[in-house]
Amino acid sequence: MLGVSRAAHDQVRAALATALDSGVDWSVLSEELFSVVALLDSSSMLRRALADPSRSPQGKKALVERLLTDKASPATVALVGEAVAQRWSDEQDLTATLDQAAVETQVAIAQASGSADELEEQLFRFERAVAGNPDLRDAIGDPRLPVERKLDLVQRLLADKANPQTVRLARQAVAAPRGKRFAQAIDHYLDVAAKRREQLSAVVTVATALSTQQHDRLEAALSRIYSKPVTLKMVIDPEVLGGIRVQVGDEVVDGTIVRRLDEVRRLLGS
Repeated sequence: MLGVSRAAHDQVRAALATALDSGVDWSVLSEELFSVVALLDSSSMLRRALADPSRSPQGKKALVERLLTDKASPATVALVGEAVAQRWSDEQDLTATLDQAAVETQVAIAQASGSADELEEQLFRFERAVAGNPDLRDAIGDPRLPVERKLDLVQRLLADKANPQTVRLARQAVAAPRGKRFAQAIDHYLDVAAKRREQLSAVVTVATALSTQQHDRLEAALSRIYSKPVTLKMVIDPEVLGGIRVQVGDEVVDGTIVRRLDEVRRLLGS
């Protein structure tokens, strides 16, 4: 997001925090925000009208009230009204911010129940399971397959194995990925969760599992380097042969044997 949208985004996050502290039903708020995002995604005319910087904030708020009153809770109407009252560099930034608010509310629900770690781990593991199963990956990514069938597949795979927020976000990634592939949607949700919890996630790829001591030492070292808590998402991949690959956001440190062999092959081929 550009500077103008970034400031607007921060204002909406502050409004979301106020809403979450006001005693509203968080599940209702999240579901209604997802519905608003779906509405805006389906109507470019409405989206442009609500993000139009030439229209007054009061006029855009009034339009939201006409659209959502009696269809959504007062908390949702107020939050969306606050969002459209901001100035946005791009109309897509408005919907992206509301979508993030819906996801963040799901994370807040998990935090309140003490299952935020579980939520992140389950989402990560489910994305890896889909990525590692070609049939499952193709089914979820097939645009010809009805969304209802995909949702039923996700429900059957996660039923009684994941907490409700994990299931809800996995279903959202399938039903409304907003132009992202399934893996990208899940990665986005994990980023939202990490930012809300003010921590980072490191994807660590090794040939064999680390011992508890190695795991804790690596987690502590990364937390010192980045000056904030870092949680490890472990990927066991025998094909790396040995060593370790660590990815934190866009930063990658690859010390695997496979990487070194690839470098040798490039040198020999040059």
